[in-house]
Amino acid sequence: MTTWPVPRDARGPGATVWAPETVTADPYNAQTPSAALAEPVTPVGAFFVRDHFGIPRTPPGRWRLRIGGAAAAAPFALGYEELLAMEHRELDVVVECAGNGRSLMRPRPPGLPWGQQAVGCAHFAGVPFRVLAARALIGPSAVEIVFTGADSGPVHGRRAAFERSLPLAAALHPDTLLVTRMNGEPLAPEHGAPVRLVVPGRYAVADVKWLVGARAVTRPFTGVFQSEEYLYEASRGTPDGPVAGVRVKSLITEPEPDTAVRRDHETLVRGRAWSGGGVPLRSVEVRAEYEDDDRHRERGWQQALLEAPAGPYGWSAWSYRWTPRRPGPYRLVSCATDARGDTQPPQAPWNARGYGCNPVACVEVVVV
Repeated sequence: MTTWPVPRDARGPGATVWAPETVTADPYNAQTPSAALAEPVTPVGAFFVRDHFGIPRTPPGRWRLRIGGAAAAAPFALGYEELLAMEHRELDVVVECAGNGRSLMRPRPPGLPWGQQAVGCAHFAGVPFRVLAARALIGPSAVEIVFTGADSGPVHGRRAAFERSLPLAAALHPDTLLVTRMNGEPLAPEHGAPVRLVVPGRYAVADVKWLVGARAVTRPFTGVFQSEEYLYEASRGTPDGPVAGVRVKSLITEPEPDTAVRRDHETLVRGRAWSGGGVPLRSVEVRAEYEDDDRHRERGWQQALLEAPAGPYGWSAWSYRWTPRRPGPYRLVSCATDARGDTQPPQAPWNARGYGCNPVACVEVVVV
């Protein structure tokens, strides 16, 4: 088993240092601490980790990326220093595991029992993949680009590398990046060092870590992580097929669960909200439900104050000032809606593998 020290947080002397909350130790999977989700940019040391086979270590000086495939007329390979010397693009991007929130589904599907914390927003710097694709002379017969990580292991009785494909248009989008830096630092091993892919607006399975290969193919890719894993199956209201775009979502970061708040005093309810594919948010609404024998709404949905994100793929802060008028248990609920009109459903949309979970966010508090 590979063990890791608590990742560093380089925000400066005296800064709060969080460690991810371990979900499994071998392979290492961990979720972002709830307190860190309140930060505009999630600290590297707190950012969730998804690992299928173990974390490979490749020294930057030995790293090579091979770009080719059947539809590439001029395949080539490049090293880390060559990639670093190229012009980089910088973006704030929400990265969310496709299985985030799986533990809310009933019955709970198999897979890692993520709460609502397999998500974070980071400031990434990298080279647009399209620059390298142009150098490889990827031709019109290409339909997808298959990206390969250095990690591999047994899946369904056979050994497989972690590979995931993107449609050509998504792979060649100017914001699809070969990332070398995260929050101003070189990538840490658990986050894909030396180089990872970041595809804004798609679930993190697309963001292949420990990237070592990219090949242009002339027919749809059918590898294990494309056609057997990370699929929507037997879901209600969701077409079957590979997971793709991030669904609109909100989280309540304050107050924390089971907090005691004072009657007739203003309480600030705050959180984060985001959507996929660069689609802006339209609104976040909040309501307070008083819990007695029959739950009812103290008030209907109320508009929260929604702040602008730091770019098209970042998350937005929102806040709502709530003054409870009666003592007892309450349930605070938030619901985000994006510019397409997509909104969070009241219940987690169930599917057999537990992907795309985006119900309204809920926190229970007590008014005293």
